[in-house]
Amino acid sequence: MESRLKRRRRLQRKRKSLLKKLMLQSAGYACLIAVFALIILFGIAKILDPPPLHVPINSTYYGENQTVIAKTNQSGINREWVPLEEISKELIDATVAIEDKRFYSHFGFDIKRIFGSAAANLKAGAKVEGASTITMQLARNIYLNHEKTWIRKLKETFYAIRLELNYSKDEILEGYLNTIYYGHGAYGIEEAANYYFQKRAKDLTLPEASLLAGIPKGPSYYSPKHAFDKAKQRQEIVLEAMANSGYISNEEKTEAESENLSIKQRKDREKAMAPYFLDAVEEALIEEAGLSKDMVEAGGLNVYTTLNPEMQKKAEEWIENTIKDNDELQTALVSIEPKTGAVRALVGGRNYEESSFNRAIKAKRAPGSTFKPLLYYAALEHGFTPSTPLLSEKTTFAFNNGADAYAPRNYGDRYADDFITLAQAIAVSDNTYAVKTHLLIGLDKLVEIAKKVGISKDLPEYPSLALGTEPVTVMEMAHAYAILANRGKEAKPYFIEKVTDREGSVIYEHKEKTKDILDEDLAFIATNLMTGMFDDSLNGYTTVTGASIRHILSRPAAGKSGTTATDSWMIGYTPQLVTAVWTGYDKGKTLHGVNDTGYARRIWAHYMEDALKSEPVVEFEPTKNVTGVEVDPLTGQLATENCQKTKTLYYRKGTEPTEYCQLHGPEEEQQKPAEKEEQKWWEILLKPFIKTE
Repeated sequence: MESRLKRRRRLQRKRKSLLKKLMLQSAGYACLIAVFALIILFGIAKILDPPPLHVPINSTYYGENQTVIAKTNQSGINREWVPLEEISKELIDATVAIEDKRFYSHFGFDIKRIFGSAAANLKAGAKVEGASTITMQLARNIYLNHEKTWIRKLKETFYAIRLELNYSKDEILEGYLNTIYYGHGAYGIEEAANYYFQKRAKDLTLPEASLLAGIPKGPSYYSPKHAFDKAKQRQEIVLEAMANSGYISNEEKTEAESENLSIKQRKDREKAMAPYFLDAVEEALIEEAGLSKDMVEAGGLNVYTTLNPEMQKKAEEWIENTIKDNDELQTALVSIEPKTGAVRALVGGRNYEESSFNRAIKAKRAPGSTFKPLLYYAALEHGFTPSTPLLSEKTTFAFNNGADAYAPRNYGDRYADDFITLAQAIAVSDNTYAVKTHLLIGLDKLVEIAKKVGISKDLPEYPSLALGTEPVTVMEMAHAYAILANRGKEAKPYFIEKVTDREGSVIYEHKEKTKDILDEDLAFIATNLMTGMFDDSLNGYTTVTGASIRHILSRPAAGKSGTTATDSWMIGYTPQLVTAVWTGYDKGKTLHGVNDTGYARRIWAHYMEDALKSEPVVEFEPTKNVTGVEVDPLTGQLATENCQKTKTLYYRKGTEPTEYCQLHGPEEEQQKPAEKEEQKWWEILLKPFIKTE
C-alpha cells in the first residue's frame, strides 16, 4: 500500500516537473517568437519610407503688400503648422506632463504604462485610463481613424514605431502639437491659441498653456468656452502633473491655478477678401503653376498674389455705392498694371455668396463701342490718320448685290450730316464712321487685330463687328487695352507672383515676359485719340462720350465707353493702370435708359481716381517717331490763329496734315467745303456699299 502511494507521488512530481519544463519552454519559445516578430516589425518599419508627418493645413494668400487676404478653410478645419521653436515652452511641458511623461525615454509605446493602464481598467471594471503615447496619438491623428478595434491598435503601434525610427522626438512632438484637436474647429496649438486667447502659440503663458493642454482629453467636455469650470478643474490636474515632473515649482503651480483667465474668443473669421479673385488664383495654381487640387486646397501653401488690397476695397466700395439703388444689376471689374500684367483688383459680381459665377473672366458679353479702338488701330495701320474725314449721316449699307442691308444708328439718331475726322468720330462714338472704316480697310483687318490682342473667339467678318456685337470677356478687353496702354507690348495678365510650400521653399514663381504685339507709334496715337472722349474741343453735332465723368478725373486718361441694349461698358487707363468695367443683367434683360447705361462710366471714373490717389500724375509720353500738331478739331487741318478751338493730335512722322484750316482763315481765303460726294475719295470707294433710297 505504501509503495503504491510513493509511486503515485513520484509520478505526480514527474508530471509537474514535465509540465513546468513544457511551460518554461513554451514561454521561452513565445519570447523568442515575440522578439523575432519585434525584430521583423522594426526591420519592416525601418525599410519602409518615412511616413509623412504633414497633414492638410490652411494655405495662406497674400496681397501685393504681403498682407494676408485669405486662408483656406476646408470642411470647417482650421489648422496652421508652426515649428516647435514657435510654441511656448510652458505649453510643450504641460502637454508632455499630462499626456506622456516618459515621452523622451520610450520608443513609441510605453510598456510600463500599458500594464499600469490594464491593471487600472481591470480593477475599475471599465476603461478609466488610456495607454496611448504622444507618438501613438500622432499616428492615429495622421494615418488612422478613431475606431476602437485591436487591428487599429496594432496599426497604431506599427506607425508609432515607424515614426520613432524615422523622426526625432522634437519632430514627433511638433507634429503632435500641430495636429491635435482643441475643439471648435481648431486643429493644432497655433489655431487653439488664436481661437481662445487671440495670440500666437509662442506667446502663451503658463496659466493659458496649462488650460489648453487639458482640452485634448475631451475637447467638448473641457472646452473653456462652454464648460469653463470643468476646464479649470482639468487645468489643476495638468499643473499637478507638471509639478510632479519637475517642470514647475509648487509656488508656480499655485500662482497659475489662482490666475483669473479671460477667454478672448476670436470672432468668426472675416469673409475672404476678393473671393472672385481668389477663385481665379486657385485656377491659376492648377493650370499655370501645375499644382494638384489637393495641394491647392490643403497643402499649407503660401501664395503671394498680385492683388492690391486697397484697390480691391475701393473697387468693391465704388460698385456698391454707385449701384446700390438697383439690386438686380450685375457688374464686373478688372484692373491691370499694363507694364507687368499684374491683376491688381477683380470683381466678378455683386455678391459672391449669392452667385460665385465670375463675370469678369467667364461671362461673355457684347462690348459695344469699346471695340472701336481696336478697329481704329487697324485703320491707322492701313493709312488712316487722326485727320481722316468720313461722312457722318444716316446710312444703309447693302451687301450680296443688295440682298442684305445693314443700317447702324448713332445714339439718339443724331448725325453731323457732314464730314468728321477720326479724332472726333472716336470721341463722340459715331457708328456710321466706324462701319465705313471697317469696310474701307477690309473686314478681315479688325479680326486680325482682335486675335493679336488676345480675343480668343473666332470672330465673323461682318460689318456690325465694328460696333462690338460679338461677345467677349471683361478680362479679354482689359488685356487688349493694356497692350495699347503699354505702347503695343503685351504683358499677359497674371494673378500669382510666387508660391512657397509649408517649409518656405519656392515651388512656383512668375517670370515676367513681354512681347511686341502692336506698333508702338500707332499704339500711342490710338491712346492719344482715346483721350478725346474727355476733351470738349471735340464736341460737334453731339458731345464727347466722357463729358459726364470728366469732372471726376484729375489726371490724363484714355478710354472708351460702350453700350448695347443689354450691356454697358467703360474701359480706360492711365500709364499706370488699366480698368475695364461692365454692368448689365445676367439673363440678357434690357438696360433701362440713361441711368443703367451710366453706371459703368461712374464706377470707372471714381475708382480710377481713388485707386491712383497716392500715385503721381503721369502723362502719356509720345514715342520717338510721332509728332504732335495743333489742328482744328473739326477739320483735322493745321490750326490758324482764327480757329476758335485747337487740339494737339499726334501723327506718325510724315503723315501729319500740311494744309491750314480753310474754315477759319482770313475771310477772303475761307472756302466752303465741296459737295459731299465730290469732296473725299474715301466716300467714292464706299459707294458700292451704300444703299440709296
